[in-house]
Parts: sequence; C-alpha cells; structure tokens
Amino acid sequence: MSNLLTIPFKKTYPVSVKEATRNYIYAHGGGHPDEFKDDINLWQNLRKDGVGGVVHVNRINTSLLYHAQLVSILTKLPADIGLDIAYAPVFQENAVPVTLKSLVFERCGVLFNLASLYSQLATSEDRSTTDGIKRATTNYQYAAGVLSFLRTSAASKIVYPPDEDIARDLSDTFITSLELLMLAQAQECSWQMARMNQYKNALIAKVAARVASLYQATSQTIRGASPSIKDIFPSDWLPHIEAKFHHFSAVSQYRKSMDEIEASSYGVEIARLQEAQVEAKKAYDVARRGRIAPPVMQDIQSLLEIIQKNLSRAERDNDLIYHHDVPASPALIAIAQTNLVSSMVPSTLSDLTTLIGSGRLIFGELVGWGAKEAINIYNDRRQNLVKQNILDVSAELQDTADQGLRIMHLPSSLEALERPIGLPPSLLRKAEEIRLEDGPTKIEVSIEDVQRLAQQDQAILDEAMDILDNEASEDEAARKFSTLDRLPSHEANVELITKEKRYRTILMQAAASDETVRQKWDEWEQKIVELTWDEGDLETSIPSSTISSSAATTTQGRETQNHARALRVQIEALDDLHRTREQLVRRVQTLAAADDIRGRVTKVAAGFARLAEVTPAMFEDVSDEELAKYDKFLVEMSDTRQRQVAIIAEIQRLNELFLRSRKDDPAVKEREHALQNLDLAYHKYREIMGNLDEGIKFYNDLATILLQFKETCKTWSRVRNQQIHSLTRSFQKMSVEPDPRNSSPPISASTLPSTTRAPQAGDVETIDSVPQPPSAVDSTSQTTPNTSSKLEAAESTTAQPRVGLQTLNPTLMTPARGIRSTVGKSGLGLPALTSNEWNFEDVKLPPPPPTSKRRF
Repeated sequence: MSNLLTIPFKKTYPVSVKEATRNYIYAHGGGHPDEFKDDINLWQNLRKDGVGGVVHVNRINTSLLYHAQLVSILTKLPADIGLDIAYAPVFQENAVPVTLKSLVFERCGVLFNLASLYSQLATSEDRSTTDGIKRATTNYQYAAGVLSFLRTSAASKIVYPPDEDIARDLSDTFITSLELLMLAQAQECSWQMARMNQYKNALIAKVAARVASLYQATSQTIRGASPSIKDIFPSDWLPHIEAKFHHFSAVSQYRKSMDEIEASSYGVEIARLQEAQVEAKKAYDVARRGRIAPPVMQDIQSLLEIIQKNLSRAERDNDLIYHHDVPASPALIAIAQTNLVSSMVPSTLSDLTTLIGSGRLIFGELVGWGAKEAINIYNDRRQNLVKQNILDVSAELQDTADQGLRIMHLPSSLEALERPIGLPPSLLRKAEEIRLEDGPTKIEVSIEDVQRLAQQDQAILDEAMDILDNEASEDEAARKFSTLDRLPSHEANVELITKEKRYRTILMQAAASDETVRQKWDEWEQKIVELTWDEGDLETSIPSSTISSSAATTTQGRETQNHARALRVQIEALDDLHRTREQLVRRVQTLAAADDIRGRVTKVAAGFARLAEVTPAMFEDVSDEELAKYDKFLVEMSDTRQRQVAIIAEIQRLNELFLRSRKDDPAVKEREHALQNLDLAYHKYREIMGNLDEGIKFYNDLATILLQFKETCKTWSRVRNQQIHSLTRSFQKMSVEPDPRNSSPPISASTLPSTTRAPQAGDVETIDSVPQPPSAVDSTSQTTPNTSSKLEAAESTTAQPRVGLQTLNPTLMTPARGIRSTVGKSGLGLPALTSNEWNFEDVKLPPPPPTSKRRF
C-alpha cells in the first residue's frame, strides 16, 4: 500500500453522440447530417477510450487525442448541442451524476481524468529504484500541469443553467488543492531521490522543507474552502496531508540537526532535534486521530523513534562534553527551501497541432459555430438597422405628412377650389382602391373573424377552467371518504386561478377595443360605401361650385388663386419627396435581400489558426465594415426628414394665407366639406382594416398562450387525479380485511407510490412551452526530467553561499392592437401581451399539488 494519495477517475456514462449531433446539424444547417457520418462515428469511438477509467500508460495519448478533437469540435459546434453529458462526482462514483448539456463539461471531465491517470500511474511506480522515482516524479508533475491547465483554460468556461447542479469538483478551489497535492508528492519523490543518492544533509533538509511547505499550502487551501467543497474529500485525506506537513517539517529539522553536527554546533543541534520531536509528535497525533494509511503511520513512528534516540544522545553528549547553550526555538534560523518540481503541462496538451498534425479533424469541413453565429448576428443587426432606421422612419414620415395634411383639410379644400365640378384625381384613385378591395364586405368579414376568434379564445379559457373544476370535484368527493394530507384544490390552484383572471381581463379589454372598432365602422360605414359607387354616382353626390368671373378678377380673388397655386406647388413637392423616399426604401430592401457576408466570414475564419477557438466577437470588424455600406442610406433618410419638415412648415404657412384670402362662398364650402368627408372616409377605412388585422393577429397569438395554459392545467390536474386513483386502490385493498380496532389513518401524499407522488414545481409545464396555435384567419510521449541533475545543481549552489446591436429572437410573439402607435402600445391603448403592464408573466405556476376546489 502506497504512502501517497492518488486521484480517482470521475465516472462517466455512455452518450448518444450520433443522435444529438445529427439533430443539431440538421436544425442549424451547414450541410446534411449524412455528410458527417464518418466524423460522428469517429467521435463516438474516440469517446469510449478517451474519457478515462483504465490505468495504463497507453491511455495517455488516447485521452490527449480525444481532448484535441474536442477542442476542434468546439470550434465548429457550440457547447450546447442538446447532448447530455453525465459525470459522477469524484470519490463518489455511485452518487447521482451531474448532467449538463455542455461539450465544455465533457472537455473538463476528460482533462480531470487525464490528471487522475497521471497520478495513478505515479502512485503505481516502484519507488525503491531511481528509475521508478523519476517516473513517479514526472507523472505527478504532469498531473499537476493538467490540473493547472484544466483550471485556467477549461473549467472557467462551463456555463451552468440556473436550476442545474454545479460540478463542485471542477471548482477553482478544489482543482487548486489537488494541483498543490500533486506538487507536494512530486517534491516528496525528489526528496526520496536525494536521500537515496546520499546528498548532503543541508540539501536534503531544504528539499524536505519545500515538501512540508507544499503540504501546508494544500491543507490551508482545503480548510479555506467552502463546506460544500471541503466535504468532497474523503475523511482521511486532510489528516493525511496535515500529518505529511508535520512529518516533513520534522524531517527537515532532523536533517538540519545532522548538518549542525558537521558544523560542531551542538547546542543548535539539540534545539533542532527538539523542534523535530515536536513536529513528529504532532504528525503522530494527527495520523492516529485521522486513521490514515498504515504506511504513513509507520513512517511517522519510525521517524519519531530516530529523533528521540538522537535527541537523547545529543543531550547526553552536550551535558558531559560540549556544554553548549541550547537556543530557543524562535531563535533558530529558518531552513531555506529548495524546490525541484513544477506543474508540467504536456506539450501535446498546450500545442494541439503537434498531436494531430495534418491528421483528420472531426467536422473539419463544417463552418464553425462562431462564424455562423457571426453571420446570424450580422443579419440581425442589418435587419434591425434597416427596419428601425429606414422602414420605420419612412413610415413615421409618411404618417406625419398624412396627418398634417388631414388636419389642414388638404388637398381636398384646394381641389374644391381648383375643380368646381367633377372629382379630384386623388379622390378617384382612393375610391378605385376601395372598390377593387370590396372594402365594406372585407370589413364585415374581418369583424366576423375577429368575433369568432375572440369566442374561440374564450372557449379555450373556459375549457381550462372546466379541467380545474373537474379536478376540484374529484378532490371534494375523495375528502368525503378519507382525510387527504394535501392542500384542497381551491388553495393548491390559486396561482392558476390568478392567471385565469388576468387572461380574462385581457379578453375583456380586447372586447372593449373590438367594440370601439365596431362603433367606428358604424359611424363611417355610409361614407366608405359611397367610395365604392361608380364614378358618375359619386360625382353626382358631390355638390359643384362656380366662382363668378368678377370675383376671380378682384384683388382678393387673384390673391386666393396665387396662394392656391403656391400651395399646390408645395403639395406636389411633398409628393415628389414621398416618391423619392419610397425609392430609397426599395433600394435598401433590394440591397438587404442580396446582402450575404457568408463568403467573407468563411474566408476570414479560414485565416485563423487550425484549432483556434473562433468566437463571433472575432468578426466584429467585418460586421462593422459591411454595415457601413448602409450609412449613405441613413444620410439620405435624414436629409429627407429635414426636407419634409421644411415643406410641411411652408404648407402650413401658405394654407393659413389661403384660408384668410378665400372668398366666403357657401357653395365652395359645401363642396369642400363633402370632399373632405370622402377623403377622411378613405383614411378611416385604412384605420379600421389595420385595427381588424391586428385584432386577428392578437387573438391568434393569444390562443397559443391560452392553449399552453390549458395544457398546464391538464398536467397539473392529471397528477392530482393520479393521487386520488392511487388512494382509491389503497382503500379497496384495505377493505378486503377490515380491522374494526383501527380507523383509517390519514394518508400522506409522501406515502404514495413514486408514480403518484405529489407533484412538484418542475412537474407542471411552464408558460414558455409552445403548442400548435389554431389556424390563423387572414392572409504524447512523456519526457522524464533529470531529477539527479537538479539535485546536483542545487547542491553546488548550496556550497556557494464593439457592441453590436442586441440579437432579436425572430420567434418572439408580441400581439398588440392598433395601427401605428408608441412602442408597446396599440392604437387602441392595449399593451402587448408580453408587456410587463399585464403583470401576469411573473406569476409562477402552482406548486404542483401536495391538493383542491378551484375557485375563489
């Protein structure tokens, strides 16, 4: 049995690499999964031997190769590809494993087991020979190096989901303590080599002092760790490490006392022997209480006997012969330390290309996830830029201009003056548009669709409540026969009922908005219908007006005509500006549709080192350069905005002059009023259709959420009903052999079979699940350091005193009501369903029962 500690393997379990990888490649593109069949099979085969578990020197290269391929894979795939990786905690192979969907976790497990393999190979060496000591020293240093590499390059990259267990044996403190332990044991092997080669006592004392220091650092790291980290270690490890610290402190003082004899410092010799005796006794006490390994206990006892024997001799000789003063312990000069070991990272671990060389890389032909993510980020940034700075700004400018003209009753008031008879061309175009769309019929159909979808959403919510009512009825009936150790339904489902009330509030507010739209339609129906008449009938409905020649020749009449012409010029300038802006939007959309930076990103990615980790941030410069080609459009849009503001301001000024100079002619005013009503009717038609289209989308999106809520209620009720049925079967069994001396005891949900346990919070589906919505209505070889040469060298020395924009989720649904409105609000004042103003997303689902009657 060895007197040194060894790190056991972390137990892992088989995983289906093939299924998860094929699913990811199929879902995220980059090629057909069959193209990478050989890569997937190679990965699966490498994992069988690469994860560790067998103590053999040949497994070192196997693990190093698998690790190198994992690094390569992580340049092509993200850490989470849906593959569950499970590793049991070290020292507890039968414990529940920590399972993470993370290839980084797999990499950490491989590195940890590689360090474990090195430590086990070191411990298995025959240290009775110098060659065995050399190999053990080397392997311990490699173990420490791998642990250092794991701590600094891999473990810190693990991302733990909020509700998942944390691999405490991959924490920085735990790995550091193991690294220090491996270094301490490597230094102990070097001390053993120095003793075997009979180096000078002063050097051996310095080497032993360094051994003690490393063991002390290990002990302090463990004791300074949190209880959850400290509890991972076996109960005899900390006593072993502390006993080793005191043991080598005693060895260092003992060897230094022998050096003092050579210097004829007999008093100092006694003081150091006394200090060695104190440390040896501490080591013995710690070892005895900690029940550490017998070989360590035997080493301590042997040392203690030697120290006591030499102390008795030294005291007797000094009393009889030398009569030197014995200094106090604090007066002794501290023993300098000589370090002969360090953490050695295998060259094939730090430089992966030396291991793989020109060999095959798994998924070498696949575009790296970092590059693909950079492309996706660029596409999102471009889409946001175009939408927010071009499309939305263009729509805002159009709305602002239209609203401004409507307020000034333009161009209808101007057309009433310019065309005393007939219909203005602009009105004819609007009437033709509504006739082609069969506007009134389209509105009626859309109103019916909105009403039907509202009823459908109401029915889904009612069905969810029926499910809770049925469960409550069963719970109430069961309570008539026995006492149930769980909450009644009306208490257990309180959070579900709270959600139901808030959903119902949404439906009520939506219904109020629907009624507003209906009233708007009732108010404007006649005028909108008029716009569908034939041109002749429509013209007949508009009164004509004439201006007498004498009025036209007056100073006021000529002034009116001048203002009208100037006003018409500015309105036409505004129309030209609108057309210019629309052309700008089409140019931007055409450029965005053809914009593809995949080729450039792939070319840049190919320029990186072969196994370099490629992240989206490495393509930030490329993304910025590509987005710069849209800058000219932003400048044009800004210029368009400024020109529109100036034109509208001029229109407002001219319109005021026009209104003041107009002859107060009742016929003109009557015709102007009729044209204004028809023009406004067209805008109301567009407003109503916008309301109805958003209403249809609103109810379809809400139906999806309500279906999820219904499924949540169904799952919750099913688990509680299973409890009831389990209780019924238990009662039936009890009734076969009744015992009149005992009454039926209360039955606790915790006593039920595991299949009918009280539901827990994780049993109830969350509102984030997405059921299918209803159909929408609308369109290495090791190198051994020369330990002897290090010792000789030490002896000779002794003798001579940018941020990109946030990526948007394209699947996010934010139904809202209204046409154009402020962000998060509809035109009718309803917040979006995902808005915090509803205050229902924060409500957690009910703790799945421990059990109940539903309502209030």
